[in-house]
This record gives sequence, structure tokens and C-alpha cells, in this order.
Amino acid sequence: MITTIGVIGAGTMGSGIAQVAAQGGFDTLLLDINDDMLQKAKAGIQKNLQFLLDKQKITAAEKEIIFNRIRFINDIKDCIAEVIIEAIVEKPEAKIDLFNKLAQVNNNTTIFASNTSSLSISSIQSGIPCPARVVGMHFFNPAPLMKLVEVVQGDQTSDEVTQTIYALCKQLHKTPVLCKDAPGFIVNRVARHYYLEAMKLVEQGNASFENVDAIMEASGFKMGPFKLMDLIGMDVNLAVSQSVYEAFNKEERFKPSPLQIDKVAKNELGKKTGKGFYDYKN
Repeated sequence: MITTIGVIGAGTMGSGIAQVAAQGGFDTLLLDINDDMLQKAKAGIQKNLQFLLDKQKITAAEKEIIFNRIRFINDIKDCIAEVIIEAIVEKPEAKIDLFNKLAQVNNNTTIFASNTSSLSISSIQSGIPCPARVVGMHFFNPAPLMKLVEVVQGDQTSDEVTQTIYALCKQLHKTPVLCKDAPGFIVNRVARHYYLEAMKLVEQGNASFENVDAIMEASGFKMGPFKLMDLIGMDVNLAVSQSVYEAFNKEERFKPSPLQIDKVAKNELGKKTGKGFYDYKN
């Protein structure tokens, strides 16, 4: 039985997942070794819950109950839970190291879930003594609002673990989609061309990024590709493109865009830095 969920990484995604877990009724641990990140996460979650209160989605009492379900911690030894979800840097060696450390302080039934958007779950679990208990649990940003979660079964993930996480997603009021481990999983594999082809149009001078967004939104897409890249974060989006490109042996159709590479080099990452394809400073 799952009563406690641990979340590692108090950035935008990690704090959002922690909020989702607390709203789902679970005792929640949010771990980050950076105290400043924990303070930002506290403020961000409070702001999000206040928004729900203002919209009369929750009561004042529920707001306090949800927030009080979350413990903000900075010591890995305190992160003991039935399910632990990592939302740290997109580097397989960092995730493997983290899960190995967590395995030393947790029991032999704890499930380790990675929120990676494109790294191979099979590769991550191959470096861990308990590979059957490692699974992908890919939330989308912003986690409290986006309903979809990709549940990714690695080569060694047990069926029991997969089904447990699938059921947990439903308890968190999410819409789980089960997929086998493959480059980019489902969403990021399909979405690569939404971004890459849009950037090719701009690079080749065939359209402005504003016009591409306007046309796609007029066609029924909620957000155009350039607005969406600004929301996700240019660095995050580029990292996924690079990961998929490498996984497909550098197939030309998955080649990262020089336009996006230049944005990242200039630290024009989108909304989080105040400038991406659009300017958010004014």
C-alpha cells in the first residue's frame, strides 16, 4: 500500500509533482540539497494552492491540509517512501547514482520512478541492483495542470511495478498511458517534428516564428511550437532533441536545430529567463 511519495528535485517539475502527490492525499517528501530551491518550491506551491482557493477549486481548510502533507527535506537519509520519483538533471549517470543511494536507505519494495522525458529507462535500470523496481513516470509541465503521464516500462521493469504506477497515476487524477521504453517514448518522439520542422521553416526564411505559431493555433493547436518551447524551456527541449537524435544514430530528421542551439548558448531559454523566441520582460 502506498502512503508516502518521495520527490527528488525541487525545481518547477519536482515541486509540481509534489503538489500533485499532496493533492492526491499522499504524505509527500520533497528533497533537494539546495535550501534556496526548497524555499522557492514552498512559495511556488503556496501560490498555486492560493490560485486554486481563489478559483474556489479548494477550500481554505483543504489548502492548509494539502500544504501540510508536504515535508521539505535536504537529507537523502530522510527520503523513505513506497514510491520515489526523481526530477533531477537529465543525465543518466546522475539518476543511477541517486537511485543507488536511495536504495540503501529504503526497503526492498520501494519503487523508483524517473520523470525523464527521453532517457532510456532500460539503461538507467541496468546500473541499479533492483532493476525490476525502476519505471518511467513522465509528467508534463505544469504537472498540476497537465493530465497526461507516460508510464514507461523498461526491459526489466516488473509487470507488478508497472501496474502499481499505472494505478497510482489514476489515484493522482492523471491520465496514464502505458508505453514500452523507446527513444522519446510516445509524446516526445511525435512532437520532435512539431518543433524541428517549425524551426526549419524559420531558418530557411519561409515564415516568421510568430506566423507559424498563429497558423498552428488557428488550426486548433492550443499553443504554437515556439510558444510551447518557451514554456517548456529551451534547454530542456533541446536536451530531448539531442537525446532522440543520438538514440536514432543521428538520423538527419531528428537533428537538433541551430536556431535552438543558439538560443541556449545565449541563455535565452524562454519564460524562465525572460526571453526565448518571445520577450517576457515587458
